[in-house]
Amino acid sequence: LAVFLFIHAIPGDPARLVAGQDASQADIAAVRVRLGLNHSLPVQYLYFLKNAVHGEFGLSYRQQVPVLQVVREHFVPTLVLSVSAILLAFLLGVVAGVLAATRRNSWFDLSVTTISATGISVPSFFLGILLIYLFAVTLHWFPVTGSTSLRGLVMPTLSLALAPLATIARFVRSSFLEVAGEDFVRTATAKGLGYAAVTYKHALRNALIPVITMTGLQFGFLLGGAVVIETVFNYTGLGWLLIQSIGFRDYPVLQVLLLIFALEFMLVNLLVDLTYGALDPRIRYG
Repeated sequence: LAVFLFIHAIPGDPARLVAGQDASQADIAAVRVRLGLNHSLPVQYLYFLKNAVHGEFGLSYRQQVPVLQVVREHFVPTLVLSVSAILLAFLLGVVAGVLAATRRNSWFDLSVTTISATGISVPSFFLGILLIYLFAVTLHWFPVTGSTSLRGLVMPTLSLALAPLATIARFVRSSFLEVAGEDFVRTATAKGLGYAAVTYKHALRNALIPVITMTGLQFGFLLGGAVVIETVFNYTGLGWLLIQSIGFRDYPVLQVLLLIFALEFMLVNLLVDLTYGALDPRIRYG
């Protein structure tokens, strides 16, 4: 209901956009009837629910093809971009956070803290513009925009990964320092276990539980929030499709996109909960 009301609150008449700017009032009225926009909002909502239950979301106003076909074409680029960004952010964030925690108050710790604060503060679109100017316009290493190839994936991934990388690094550092003071870590050290076993098998494994939660949230944001980066790089994923659909008032596509973003958050949260049991054997699910 919230998705439906939000979409229909957008100003503009999709029937006029479909019919064309030079269309007569009779033509616009005919288009409204064909699209089902002549009914009241409650009736349109009931039709939407009925069709959604059967997996039918109608045709795209802009492309006149099934909505699921349109979304399917743009889903894979966004999934590849988001997975690449979150893997890069998680791996580098964990390494930087652990090294900063084990070297507390050193120059490395101070550098990681400073860079993390900067990474959280810098807008992703601004970083994207800087990367385009440096690596595409000046050095000609990567394509400027509009490429979904491996080389075209580098700059969008870096732009999208910076903020979650900085957040994960800060969380790993604080969580690791908290766990490092627990009794079981001191016991493992007193038993004569090596530095690597105490650090990575005992301390880090327990410190990752809140980090996994944060990473899952960040991944959900990346899947649904890559709109700005995909627009800057003209990367034809779901975020790019969302902007195009808003401009054309493509109600069917917008409704499916927002439902997909909500479903993605639910699935990511479920995977995060299941990961807890793998990290900590004391957590069991009945």
